[in-house]
Amino acid sequence: MLNIPAEHGYKQAQVKGLTCKKFLHLRLLYRIIMNAKLLTLYAMLMCGVQAVAQKKQSTPVPPKKPATQVAKNEDPQMLVIGGKPVSKSEFLSIYKKNNKEQKFDSVSVKEYLELFINFKLKVREAEEMGLDTIASFKNELEGYRKQLAQPYLVDNEVNEQLLREAYDRMKTDIKAAHILIKCPQEALPKDTLAAYNKSIEARNKILKGEAFEEVAKKYSEDPSVKENNGDLGFFTSLQMVYPFESACYSGKAGDITMPVRTRFGYHIIKVMEKRPNPGQITAAHIMIKGGKELRGEDSVNVRKKIDEIYAKLKAGEDFAELAKQFSDDKASSRKGGELPAFGTGRMVLDFEKAAFALAKDGDYSAPVQTMYGWHIIKRLSKKEIGSFEELKNEIKTKVGKDSRSQKSKESMLAKIKKEYGFSDNPKLAEECVSVLDTTFFEGKWKASSAKNLNKNLCKIGNKQYTQADFVKFLESHQSKRTKIDMLIVVTDMYKQFVNENLLAYEESKLGEKHADYRSLLQEYRDGILLFDLTDKKVWSKAVKDTVGLKEFYDAHKEKYMWDERVQATVYTCKNDSIANAVKALLNPPPAKKKKKDKEADKPLTESEILAKINQQSQLNLRIEHGKFSKGENEAVDKAGKNPGISPNMNIGKQSFFVNIEKVLPPEPKTLSEAKGLITADYQNVLEKQWIETLRKKYKVEINRDVLTKLP
Repeated sequence: MLNIPAEHGYKQAQVKGLTCKKFLHLRLLYRIIMNAKLLTLYAMLMCGVQAVAQKKQSTPVPPKKPATQVAKNEDPQMLVIGGKPVSKSEFLSIYKKNNKEQKFDSVSVKEYLELFINFKLKVREAEEMGLDTIASFKNELEGYRKQLAQPYLVDNEVNEQLLREAYDRMKTDIKAAHILIKCPQEALPKDTLAAYNKSIEARNKILKGEAFEEVAKKYSEDPSVKENNGDLGFFTSLQMVYPFESACYSGKAGDITMPVRTRFGYHIIKVMEKRPNPGQITAAHIMIKGGKELRGEDSVNVRKKIDEIYAKLKAGEDFAELAKQFSDDKASSRKGGELPAFGTGRMVLDFEKAAFALAKDGDYSAPVQTMYGWHIIKRLSKKEIGSFEELKNEIKTKVGKDSRSQKSKESMLAKIKKEYGFSDNPKLAEECVSVLDTTFFEGKWKASSAKNLNKNLCKIGNKQYTQADFVKFLESHQSKRTKIDMLIVVTDMYKQFVNENLLAYEESKLGEKHADYRSLLQEYRDGILLFDLTDKKVWSKAVKDTVGLKEFYDAHKEKYMWDERVQATVYTCKNDSIANAVKALLNPPPAKKKKKDKEADKPLTESEILAKINQQSQLNLRIEHGKFSKGENEAVDKAGKNPGISPNMNIGKQSFFVNIEKVLPPEPKTLSEAKGLITADYQNVLEKQWIETLRKKYKVEINRDVLTKLP
């Protein structure tokens, strides 16, 4: 699909970087594709990943007894693998995740048990090798642990309120303009005051009658003001930073707001218009690449090509077929140009305007230019904004990346303080001002200068934190920064110190309070060990062992065969007339010429034929070379297998002919041609050999009494 980003300067970026959870998911998924026999094993790990994403945060899981308090008859050992016990609850938890649709019976349990044992054997081997003690493993698991902990460290009630607020706002689109006076969040008080006063000055000029656009051009420090005079166009909830959004939604059309502080600075906002959200539109497009930066002949050719396609549409040709033939957006062209549904602010402004201007399904636009090229847009369908339930997961993801999520965290911090009896003495933190100096603003300050500070500073639960702990925090969190008042530094850093330790304390209790968290963390631990060792023993080994791979291929090459193929060149022409003209250029009749006229003897090159035939239209001729199996190309199939140039064939509204160069008999694919399949099969062999070795190395004991009584 063509992913056209939003244009407005302060719309929030939807970061697509991978979280640790997603990264683990993709690591495992990639290896599943490479080695299908591990599908079931890795599926259970992916279920763990999905469980975090799908966890109903509004329904807390009741605390479970610590493992040391669970009686043996409540959770007996089901397996012992190499001396390491596996409980009945661990096996059942993973089995149920991967067999939700399957009826529980003894056959499926026994089959799954074999896969589970193989999985645990590999984990046992990784532990035996000490892979769970190395720094890289610990660091990676810690990263995943923090990701898993996040859903438990927010106030779900406040979260629900934020989701509802965002949805209610989504029902309305806002058109607004702004004037930005930049002011970093860490600015000195005098600089903050100066920025605020400047924004007030700009606002007063507007209130006294000066045009907003003129004041914006004079005052605004948003670079886009040169092109838009501060006009941000229409947007909806979750597309602007939260304070900016809130100011817009709380105002009325025509309002000029007081200065609004965001991380960018101070904004004076003019709310220009409010309208009901037009919903989402599903559209298709035909795109010819070439942005507004193109000049000269390139620009002319691109415009000429889109105009030719537009003329075909107006003459009655099918939009989807034209998209498949000519659109440069290959991801959408395969689907007749269809794009995923989008709403306000999701496409560049020119594209969005043209799409929403289409009055009814089936209407299409004249050619529209954007920064990506030229588009013809067809409206396929339009629907109103979805229900809260339909959009909840999408809104939740966006809210989690937005500054409004701090409200939920702040509420959670208050609850942690109350639950664990938090107490502190901020005045003792202020004593640290005396030991700080200007080296702190250079990132070079040493905590050793505060060795006499050791009074008790705050307490969370049964854990005491001292001035010395805070001093170490100051040292580890210093960086090069603008010099500001030391008391402000200490006050801000102490708040951060308290908040981080409150969350860390709660994290340390999650395993006791939440059984699902404890179970998922174990799955992640085993999953990392499994991945790293399997990569070493199977996946990377198969890739790096070129000699072994070649020997495997030589012994099994009859499994990797090409069917009979033809080597051919396919000529796709606008019509029979063009096809005949191309044939004439490929096989020109003998010409009467002077003996010295050697140039006349040279046949035209392919590029020369294309230039000549496409002189009037870039849609006249396309040429494709290849080796084609049956079913890969309709024209080649129809041409048969006789060497030479075929008669013209009409497929759809185009004319084709094929030059059959030769017929290729069935033959083994080369190692490079089938390397993916060969490598996967070789990995399966290595996998099987490895499992056999592990079964011999580690004793597997099954508690049959427990097994027969499952679940």
